[in-house]
Amino acid sequence: MMPNENLQTPRPLGVGGTGFELNQKTDEGVLSKALISSAKRSGQLSLCNRGLGSVPENVWKIDELVLDESKEVDFGRAGQNNWWNSEPLKSLDLSSNAISYISRDVKFLQSLVTLKLHDNALTKIPAEIGELKCLSNLSLDRNKLTTLPIEFYHLTELRWLSISHNQLEKIQPDFGDLVMLTFLDLSHNKLTALPPGMGYLVRLVEFNLSHNQLQELPPDIVNLRDLKKLNISNNNLRSLPPLGELRKMEMLDANHNDIEMLPDFYGCTALKEIYLANNYIKEITEEFCEQMQHLNVLNIRDNKLEVLPENVSLLQKLKRLDLSNNSLNKLPRNLGLLTQLQSISMDGNKLSFVRQDVIRGGTDRMMKFLRDRITEEVVSETRYTESAWPDKYTLKKSQALMVPGRELAAVPDHVFASAAEAEVHIVDISKNKLTEVPKGILQVRNTLSQLVLSSNSISSVPREISELTHLQYLDLGKNCLSDLPAELGTLKNMRELVISNNKFTHIPHCVYSLENLEILLAAENRISEVNVSSDALARLRQLAVLDLTNNSIVSVPPELGNFEHLRSLELMGNVFRQPRHAILAKGTASILSYLRDRIPKN
Repeated sequence: MMPNENLQTPRPLGVGGTGFELNQKTDEGVLSKALISSAKRSGQLSLCNRGLGSVPENVWKIDELVLDESKEVDFGRAGQNNWWNSEPLKSLDLSSNAISYISRDVKFLQSLVTLKLHDNALTKIPAEIGELKCLSNLSLDRNKLTTLPIEFYHLTELRWLSISHNQLEKIQPDFGDLVMLTFLDLSHNKLTALPPGMGYLVRLVEFNLSHNQLQELPPDIVNLRDLKKLNISNNNLRSLPPLGELRKMEMLDANHNDIEMLPDFYGCTALKEIYLANNYIKEITEEFCEQMQHLNVLNIRDNKLEVLPENVSLLQKLKRLDLSNNSLNKLPRNLGLLTQLQSISMDGNKLSFVRQDVIRGGTDRMMKFLRDRITEEVVSETRYTESAWPDKYTLKKSQALMVPGRELAAVPDHVFASAAEAEVHIVDISKNKLTEVPKGILQVRNTLSQLVLSSNSISSVPREISELTHLQYLDLGKNCLSDLPAELGTLKNMRELVISNNKFTHIPHCVYSLENLEILLAAENRISEVNVSSDALARLRQLAVLDLTNNSIVSVPPELGNFEHLRSLELMGNVFRQPRHAILAKGTASILSYLRDRIPKN
């Protein structure tokens, strides 16, 4: 590249060694006049991924460079390249090169706000970097840094700092001076301890300490009151301090440590996700379940869990639960009350009472097994206390009103009043002699998510069912129903509906308005057609399980084959001739493929 004839620059410093001098001349040539012109116009310079082994000297003096040698100055002349229109350098990107040295002249870039030095070969950074008083964003990831100069901690305007994938063994207590930080990544280093004073970083929102050699956390870490994400995975931590002061924390990742006990989470009211896989935890405590009722994700696989508390049912917001590879030999009855669970993993335990095909059958099958077990055990218990209603303590602890199999013709309103006071999430009045849905059920409208009314003599469902807006699971099986009210279609949280063993001649139209429905069980009815039109089944895009066995279906529309979101389709026991029994026996994938092949080609 030809030298820039119109470029005035201070005389470069001499460099000994012809090989290094040749390489540096090549690096110097990368900073073209066009790049300098663009940088002075925009205040931004990117030399990312240019194969640089050193930084061109003119980078540090770029604010002093004059691109126009004209001795006559005309301030009215148009043009953005005029020196009086130039911007000081505010953003410098030197990332993804092979730079091993940063000049002390970096101090001349006094207006620098963003400096990107990640993915280089730096073994140290100059003390003069501490003079960049405006620096707000600094990336030093993937270098070979072993220490930071004490002057580094003078960068008190830093908001975003990443020094991951280096070789830092120690950081100074002065780190606490970087009080403006909101993001800090110290992961993938060799830190064995954190200095006192880290608690002064009170503006931190995200803090990553993973893949170090930390044995404990400093007590003042709980002073990080704005912290939302804390990653301390892959360390040597044996315990965690009480974390209740971290009231804004939403995610804690403590996977792959040596933690033996759950910490005290009392006060962590925003915590949504906890990851504690690959530790040595033996117990989930009742206190944990009481404190974490807002939790969405709990991953505690590969630990030493031997028992789960009965009040695990308090974790009503839980969507994902991973208990794989522990030492559980039984499960609490109330686990089946977690109605929002979308994923539950139990592999690798010693659950002798649960068949392996149930464990491997996925979340839906496991939850059905647990719910059925609740009903069976409650029926067994209530044989000896048929005249008694559950007291408030029992309702509060179990979060459920369970009165199946009592030959009840009605349920008093005061029972539902107690259930409302206890904020129950499930009501099971199955296997009784009810002829109508008890009106008192509306008293638990604010919390009810699961309602089981199966095995009664109910002939109609009231329109007021629409007031149960939180309902996710409704079992109306084994009744005398032939239709459902249109208002039921307003229950947008409904995920599972059971209408099997009734007198339906068609799927009620209101069902097609349940846009979040995942499971529809309608076996053992008199249904004669499968409506796949755009205002019927085609609207249920979340539907994964459809059971229409033992009905009166005359024909199966080929368009049903396009419903590839179906994981389970049951059609046995109907009067249609196609698909043949041999196809049905092969399972859902074969049925859908067969039907798709028979869609008329235009």
